[in-house]
Amino acid sequence: MARLDPLRRAVLAVALINLAYAVVEFTVSQLIGSVALVADSIDFLEDGILNLLIFFAAAWPLHRRSRVGHALAIVILVPALVTLVTAVVKILDPTRPETVPLTVTALGALAANLTAAAILARHRHAGGSLARAAWLSARNDALANVAIIASAAIALAWVSGWPDIVVGVGIALLNADAGVKVWRAASKERLEAKQAEA
Repeated sequence: MARLDPLRRAVLAVALINLAYAVVEFTVSQLIGSVALVADSIDFLEDGILNLLIFFAAAWPLHRRSRVGHALAIVILVPALVTLVTAVVKILDPTRPETVPLTVTALGALAANLTAAAILARHRHAGGSLARAAWLSARNDALANVAIIASAAIALAWVSGWPDIVVGVGIALLNADAGVKVWRAASKERLEAKQAEA
Protein backbone atom coordinates (compact mmCIF):
# COMPACT_ATOMS: atom_id res chain seq x y z
CA MET A 1 0.00 0.00 0.00
CA ALA A 2 2.88 2.39 0.68
CA ARG A 3 3.60 2.54 -3.05
CA LEU A 4 0.27 4.30 -3.62
CA ASP A 5 1.11 7.20 -1.30
CA PRO A 6 2.98 9.11 -4.04
CA LEU A 7 0.02 8.48 -6.37
CA ARG A 8 -2.37 9.94 -3.82
CA ARG A 9 -0.22 13.05 -3.42
CA ALA A 10 0.01 13.42 -7.18
CA VAL A 11 -3.72 13.14 -7.82
CA LEU A 12 -4.51 15.60 -5.02
CA ALA A 13 -2.22 18.20 -6.63
CA VAL A 14 -3.78 17.52 -10.04
CA ALA A 15 -7.29 17.81 -8.56
CA LEU A 16 -6.55 21.29 -7.23
CA ILE A 17 -5.06 22.42 -10.56
CA ASN A 18 -8.11 21.15 -12.45
CA LEU A 19 -10.74 22.63 -10.14
CA ALA A 20 -9.05 26.04 -10.19
CA TYR A 21 -8.76 26.18 -13.98
CA ALA A 22 -12.34 24.90 -14.46
CA VAL A 23 -13.57 28.16 -12.93
CA VAL A 24 -11.29 30.27 -15.15
CA GLU A 25 -12.16 28.48 -18.37
CA PHE A 26 -15.93 28.30 -17.77
CA THR A 27 -16.03 32.03 -17.01
CA VAL A 28 -14.22 32.88 -20.26
CA SER A 29 -16.38 30.43 -22.26
CA GLN A 30 -19.51 32.24 -21.11
CA LEU A 31 -18.06 35.66 -21.96
CA ILE A 32 -17.02 34.74 -25.53
CA GLY A 33 -19.52 31.97 -26.44
CA SER A 34 -17.11 29.09 -27.12
CA VAL A 35 -18.34 25.47 -27.35
CA ALA A 36 -14.77 24.17 -27.15
CA LEU A 37 -14.06 26.09 -23.93
CA VAL A 38 -17.38 24.96 -22.41
CA ALA A 39 -16.40 21.37 -23.20
CA ASP A 40 -12.92 21.83 -21.78
CA SER A 41 -14.09 23.63 -18.62
CA ILE A 42 -16.55 20.82 -17.87
CA ASP A 43 -13.72 18.40 -18.51
CA PHE A 44 -11.51 20.28 -16.02
CA LEU A 45 -14.29 20.02 -13.42
CA GLU A 46 -14.75 16.31 -14.14
CA ASP A 47 -10.99 15.77 -13.86
CA GLY A 48 -10.89 17.58 -10.53
CA ILE A 49 -13.66 15.36 -9.16
CA LEU A 50 -12.09 12.27 -10.71
CA ASN A 51 -8.73 12.97 -9.08
CA LEU A 52 -10.35 13.61 -5.69
CA LEU A 53 -12.13 10.25 -5.95
CA ILE A 54 -8.85 8.58 -6.88
CA PHE A 55 -7.16 10.25 -3.89
CA PHE A 56 -9.57 8.50 -1.53
CA ALA A 57 -10.02 5.24 -3.46
CA ALA A 58 -6.29 4.58 -4.00
CA ALA A 59 -6.02 3.42 -0.38
CA TRP A 60 -8.77 0.81 -0.83
CA PRO A 61 -8.32 -2.88 -1.71
CA LEU A 62 -8.32 -3.98 -5.38
CA HIS A 63 -11.94 -5.18 -5.51
CA ARG A 64 -13.24 -1.85 -4.19
CA ARG A 65 -10.95 0.14 -6.51
CA SER A 66 -12.30 -1.74 -9.53
CA ARG A 67 -15.85 -0.62 -8.63
CA VAL A 68 -14.67 2.99 -8.43
CA GLY A 69 -12.91 2.50 -11.78
CA HIS A 70 -16.25 1.58 -13.38
CA ALA A 71 -17.89 4.63 -11.80
CA LEU A 72 -15.07 6.88 -13.05
CA ALA A 73 -15.52 5.53 -16.58
CA ILE A 74 -19.12 6.74 -16.47
CA VAL A 75 -18.05 10.11 -14.97
CA ILE A 76 -15.62 10.60 -17.86
CA LEU A 77 -18.52 10.25 -20.32
CA VAL A 78 -20.55 13.09 -18.74
CA PRO A 79 -18.59 15.95 -20.39
CA ALA A 80 -19.06 14.22 -23.74
CA LEU A 81 -22.83 14.37 -23.39
CA VAL A 82 -22.85 17.97 -22.12
CA THR A 83 -20.60 19.04 -24.99
CA LEU A 84 -22.85 17.46 -27.60
CA VAL A 85 -25.85 19.36 -26.21
CA THR A 86 -23.85 22.62 -26.22
CA ALA A 87 -22.71 21.95 -29.79
CA VAL A 88 -26.29 21.43 -30.99
CA VAL A 89 -27.29 24.78 -29.47
CA LYS A 90 -24.28 26.49 -31.07
CA ILE A 91 -25.06 24.98 -34.50
CA LEU A 92 -28.26 27.03 -34.49
CA ASP A 93 -26.11 30.18 -34.23
CA PRO A 94 -22.54 29.34 -35.38
CA THR A 95 -20.98 32.72 -34.65
CA ARG A 96 -17.21 32.76 -34.15
CA PRO A 97 -16.02 33.17 -30.55
CA GLU A 98 -13.50 35.94 -29.89
CA THR A 99 -10.17 34.44 -30.94
CA VAL A 100 -7.75 36.28 -28.62
CA PRO A 101 -9.43 35.31 -25.32
CA LEU A 102 -10.03 31.82 -26.75
CA THR A 103 -6.35 31.39 -27.58
CA VAL A 104 -5.03 32.85 -24.32
CA THR A 105 -7.40 30.70 -22.27
CA ALA A 106 -6.50 27.58 -24.26
CA LEU A 107 -2.78 28.28 -23.76
CA GLY A 108 -3.36 28.57 -20.01
CA ALA A 109 -5.34 25.31 -20.08
CA LEU A 110 -2.55 23.62 -22.02
CA ALA A 111 0.00 24.71 -19.40
CA ALA A 112 -2.26 23.40 -16.61
CA ASN A 113 -2.80 20.08 -18.37
CA LEU A 114 0.87 19.57 -19.24
CA THR A 115 1.70 20.19 -15.57
CA ALA A 116 -0.93 17.64 -14.53
CA ALA A 117 0.27 15.10 -17.11
CA ALA A 118 3.88 15.54 -15.94
CA ILE A 119 2.84 14.98 -12.31
CA LEU A 120 0.90 11.82 -13.25
CA ALA A 121 3.27 10.38 -15.85
CA ARG A 122 5.40 8.36 -13.43
CA HIS A 123 2.29 6.98 -11.67
CA ARG A 124 0.18 5.94 -14.67
CA HIS A 125 1.03 2.24 -14.32
CA ALA A 126 1.12 2.15 -10.50
CA GLY A 127 -2.54 2.33 -9.52
CA GLY A 128 -4.47 0.27 -12.06
CA SER A 129 -7.64 1.74 -13.54
CA LEU A 130 -7.57 4.70 -11.15
CA ALA A 131 -4.14 5.93 -12.21
CA ARG A 132 -5.01 5.13 -15.83
CA ALA A 133 -8.15 7.28 -15.58
CA ALA A 134 -6.17 10.23 -14.20
CA TRP A 135 -3.39 9.91 -16.80
CA LEU A 136 -5.78 9.53 -19.77
CA SER A 137 -7.77 12.56 -18.66
CA ALA A 138 -4.66 14.74 -18.37
CA ARG A 139 -3.29 13.53 -21.71
CA ASN A 140 -6.61 13.99 -23.50
CA ASP A 141 -7.02 17.47 -22.08
CA ALA A 142 -3.60 18.54 -23.36
CA LEU A 143 -4.50 17.23 -26.84
CA ALA A 144 -7.83 19.05 -26.66
CA ASN A 145 -6.10 22.33 -25.80
CA VAL A 146 -3.84 22.04 -28.84
CA ALA A 147 -6.98 21.50 -30.96
CA ILE A 148 -8.68 24.56 -29.42
CA ILE A 149 -5.65 26.72 -30.25
CA ALA A 150 -5.71 25.36 -33.81
CA SER A 151 -9.43 26.12 -34.12
CA ALA A 152 -8.79 29.72 -33.04
CA ALA A 153 -6.11 30.05 -35.74
CA ILE A 154 -8.46 28.62 -38.39
CA ALA A 155 -11.25 30.93 -37.22
CA LEU A 156 -9.05 33.95 -37.94
CA ALA A 157 -9.05 33.07 -41.64
CA TRP A 158 -12.51 31.51 -41.79
CA VAL A 159 -14.93 33.77 -39.91
CA SER A 160 -17.19 31.04 -38.57
CA GLY A 161 -18.05 29.23 -35.36
CA TRP A 162 -17.71 25.84 -37.05
CA PRO A 163 -14.05 25.19 -36.14
CA ASP A 164 -14.97 25.75 -32.48
CA ILE A 165 -17.98 23.41 -32.79
CA VAL A 166 -15.93 20.69 -34.49
CA VAL A 167 -13.23 20.85 -31.80
CA GLY A 168 -15.87 20.72 -29.07
CA VAL A 169 -17.37 17.55 -30.58
CA GLY A 170 -13.85 16.12 -30.99
CA ILE A 171 -13.22 16.65 -27.26
CA ALA A 172 -16.46 14.80 -26.55
CA LEU A 173 -15.30 11.82 -28.65
CA LEU A 174 -11.89 11.81 -26.94
CA ASN A 175 -13.61 11.63 -23.54
CA ALA A 176 -15.84 8.79 -24.73
CA ASP A 177 -12.76 6.81 -25.83
CA ALA A 178 -11.06 7.39 -22.46
CA GLY A 179 -14.21 6.25 -20.65
CA VAL A 180 -14.19 2.96 -22.59
CA LYS A 181 -10.49 2.38 -21.80
CA VAL A 182 -10.99 3.00 -18.08
CA TRP A 183 -14.04 0.69 -18.05
CA ARG A 184 -11.95 -2.11 -19.60
CA ALA A 185 -9.10 -1.59 -17.11
CA ALA A 186 -11.56 -1.68 -14.19
CA SER A 187 -13.19 -4.85 -15.57
CA LYS A 188 -9.77 -6.51 -15.75
CA GLU A 189 -9.05 -5.50 -12.14
CA ARG A 190 -12.40 -6.85 -11.00
CA LEU A 191 -11.67 -10.19 -12.65
CA GLU A 192 -8.21 -10.29 -11.03
CA ALA A 193 -9.74 -9.52 -7.62
CA LYS A 194 -12.26 -12.36 -8.02
CA GLN A 195 -9.50 -14.77 -9.05
CA ALA A 196 -7.41 -13.74 -6.03
CA GLU A 197 -10.36 -14.40 -3.69
CA ALA A 198 -11.07 -17.86 -5.19
